[in-house]
Amino acid sequence: MKIHYISEQNSILNHFLAQLRDVEKQKDSMRFRKNIERIGEIMAYELSKNLTYKAIDVKTPLGVKHTTCIKDNIVLCSILRAGLALHTGFMNFFDDAENGFVSAYRSHNTSDNTSEILVEYQAAPSFDNKVLLMIDPMLATGQSLVAVIQKLLVNQTPKELHIAVVIAAPEGIAYLEQELPENVHLWVATLDQGLDSHNYIIPGLGDAGDLAYGQKL
Repeated sequence: MKIHYISEQNSILNHFLAQLRDVEKQKDSMRFRKNIERIGEIMAYELSKNLTYKAIDVKTPLGVKHTTCIKDNIVLCSILRAGLALHTGFMNFFDDAENGFVSAYRSHNTSDNTSEILVEYQAAPSFDNKVLLMIDPMLATGQSLVAVIQKLLVNQTPKELHIAVVIAAPEGIAYLEQELPENVHLWVATLDQGLDSHNYIIPGLGDAGDLAYGQKL
């Protein structure tokens, strides 16, 4: 798997990441959502450098400009609900992209204390021979993300698969490397220390979905 760590070079990305983590600024859910969206825009720009382009001629009022535009057909696919703000950031840049949404949650078996990831809601266009971009803010264990991708790939094969996450734990990256093909691209805004005993990312930022949209039951 090809991994891209975007925050290794100082940029305004780190400014937005710092605000996301700040427990005082997190009280403003609108700012939290906006910062996630901004990070999505920055990641979309960086990812765009790896896409395929074609030559075009653009007629201007004073002549013709020879330039390039994106050749790839792109499908943005987010995991509900935390991925929505990040999805908006990518959609702001890839405005011609098609869009998909998938839900995933952990179901616990009380009889033997085991659990599994269930993927039940799926609304996505065809992505055969297109660039599929999976969007999920937090990569903790990686199990939900892998479950979603494996279900999506049962009947369709994208030209390329890119995964975009804001904060990742090393354990989640290792799991993706184990379960997904080598030609997958993983885009990470920032890498954190690891997971605690409850599989929460440390230092992390808390529950991205709750901070963006309010606490769930």
